[in-house]
Amino acid sequence: FVRIVDKKLKGVLLLNSYYLIPIVVNFPESRLNVGVFSYFCKSNKLNYKQQRTNMNMKKTVMALVLLCQVMMACGQQKAKQTAPQGGDDFATKMENTIAQYNALESEAEQLLKGEENDETFDRLVALGQIADSLSKVQIDLLLNMPEETRQSKTPAKYIQKLMYNLDYDQMKKLCDPTTGYYNEPEMEQPKKLLAGLERRRPGQMFHELTMKDLNGKDVKLSDYVGKGKYVLVDFWASWCGPCRQEMPHVVAAYKQYKDKGLEIVGVSFDNKQDAWAGAVKSLGMEWPQMSDLKGWQCAASEVYGVRSIPSNVLLDREGKIVAVDLRGENLLQVIGEHLK
Repeated sequence: FVRIVDKKLKGVLLLNSYYLIPIVVNFPESRLNVGVFSYFCKSNKLNYKQQRTNMNMKKTVMALVLLCQVMMACGQQKAKQTAPQGGDDFATKMENTIAQYNALESEAEQLLKGEENDETFDRLVALGQIADSLSKVQIDLLLNMPEETRQSKTPAKYIQKLMYNLDYDQMKKLCDPTTGYYNEPEMEQPKKLLAGLERRRPGQMFHELTMKDLNGKDVKLSDYVGKGKYVLVDFWASWCGPCRQEMPHVVAAYKQYKDKGLEIVGVSFDNKQDAWAGAVKSLGMEWPQMSDLKGWQCAASEVYGVRSIPSNVLLDREGKIVAVDLRGENLLQVIGEHLK
């Protein structure tokens, strides 16, 4: 899929329900920015049709966006189907879902080559919904595997493939040291992800980040945390459509509460200085910024278990996490409650 995008897209216009966002699509170390694309998949179909007539939107954008939903919903890149070892009903069921997923991807790739029309759009949406249901089946199989399977090595590879589809409680259950698969090599990434998620649980103290500000000066999160203010650590990027969508709420929160004890620190997942600086200016972000310009390899990804953006953690005056992933009106409401 990344190969297809590399060939056909350099920069695209993605539509959402509110405005057009020019986005340059980057693939740092072959990791696809699924967050931007998946957001588009949730936008209103009628809005898509109306905007398409005015913008002459290319079929490549439509198909790639929705094909990405198929891929993300299953929580895996194109999987190599392997024959389960004899008698393993769990593995058989998991491999069956992978086979179904691969069939969905093949169909989506064929649609990519066809004509742009409403029928194609509807089918791509349907494929995304089917893929999402397959992901739920896989997660259910993992969470309810029999004890015999828990004590085998089999689940490790499936947990690795689905880890970004799992919440904290599900990850905690599956990363159980008493299982037979816990020490398998495939569990290294899931365990790191769980550790990151644990670091951002409410009640935990903040964890240090050291990066550069927009002027290239070294800056630490502790420069702002524990100084008597509530601090919202906001994880975002200039290329992230949902981040741009959410930013007016963050700006509103800053304007409303900056004189009442709120500070915001932006942590950018950008990898280009100019794009980062330009977005800060155009979006009206007047608060401190920091970044290591490593994209999805950003240190914050592991330290704070950031799996998608926008994301945030709200710290109290002592630096303790009191809330995570606040959005929209809820962002203003929760901050207001803490600053009463």
